[in-house]
Amino acid sequence: MLASIFSKIHVNHLEAEAFEQKIKETPDAVILDVRTEEEFYHTRIPNSVLVDIYEETFPNEILKLDKSKAYFVYCRSGSRSNSACQFMMKNGFEKVYNLEDGIISWVGKLEQGE
Repeated sequence: MLASIFSKIHVNHLEAEAFEQKIKETPDAVILDVRTEEEFYHTRIPNSVLVDIYEETFPNEILKLDKSKAYFVYCRSGSRSNSACQFMMKNGFEKVYNLEDGIISWVGKLEQGE
């Protein structure tokens, strides 16, 4: 029964170049990094907001976000961010984009450290 619920949710997967372009074209785009704090501080896409999918506060933090905005979600390889996108869409977010293959496929600018 759960499989049928998730199969109805179609996540928009974008390759790195398309993901970066769509961010540039989208006013008030929010870039969400759902990796761990350690991963985030090591290297991240500029202007990303960290919401660690492994933290128990993840659902509440996501549900506090403005559902009218567009969210560009990424992790290391695309799996955690896909799960985050599924959760978001199931909870009424409509403009959600997953970085297919994660930050390891990213060719744009990166920030490192603090």
